Amino acid sequence: MIELKSVTKKFGDFTAVENLSFKVDKASVYGLVGYNGAGKTTVLKTVAGVYRPDGGEVLVDGENVFDSARQKAKIFYVPDDLYFEPYASLYDMAKFYSGYYKDFSFETFDKLINVFGLDKKARINSFSKGMQRQGELVLGMSTNPKILLLDESFDGLDPSKRNLMNNMVMEYMAERECSVIVSSHNLHELAGICDRIALIGGKKLVMDCNVDDISASRAKFRVVFEDEKTQADFIAINHKNFKKDGKIITFVVEGNFDEAEHKLNAMKPLLVEKYPLSLEEIFLAEMEGSDYDFKEIFG
Repeated sequence: MIELKSVTKKFGDFTAVENLSFKVDKASVYGLVGYNGAGKTTVLKTVAGVYRPDGGEVLVDGENVFDSARQKAKIFYVPDDLYFEPYASLYDMAKFYSGYYKDFSFETFDKLINVFGLDKKARINSFSKGMQRQGELVLGMSTNPKILLLDESFDGLDPSKRNLMNNMVMEYMAERECSVIVSSHNLHELAGICDRIALIGGKKLVMDCNVDDISASRAKFRVVFEDEKTQADFIAINHKNFKKDGKIITFVVEGNFDEAEHKLNAMKPLLVEKYPLSLEEIFLAEMEGSDYDFKEIFG
């Protein structure tokens, strides 16, 4: 299990992330979503033991990962900014990684190379960006990691290859009880593969939720009244994202929908409608009042 306890990371006077706490269980996929520059890469590099936290700690199976070579050997981190040895082939990189990861499997490497249709003897610098991402993930899976960290790893892939990589990660996670953390600025990429998704904003964890439960706990109401209403008229109802267009009012309710609907009906509306929320709408509601560019997150 991975556990972040009040993790803060600074670079000089700049605070990249502040007081982050969350857990990732074995055999699970945890998604980090946030705009570019929100701190997702900093979190992943701190979990990988590349960065030492300036506050708090990252524990892997109860050990501080930065100080534990044994735990670091179980982790494979696929960065957004890929690096390969100059003029190297995937086979060259496989030999390189096998010197650092004692569980590296050339059998797994060869099988995955065939699955993705990659040439293991060709120079990697001749590959497209998408092919390089596939190659790095093949190398990572061949190390048989207990923890797999993916930083924007599906960026630049065509839909068929993205689906192939998703299926491979999910199958490996289930078979090996691997803990996976995957970051993206695109929520659509995470919704289908993650057990939990967290939203990072303003250097902090704004939301951390179970994907299966989140939609069931929130709803959007659309109401119409004959007379004029303002937000102050709804103070008895715990709501977010209040919007008014003429006499049509919409807002988000979290928690007891029946109670909210009962209070609304007591106000004698002409119309009351309730809708389930998409993940995008839920996250927007949680970030109400921020100045973030949501096109970066939900585009």
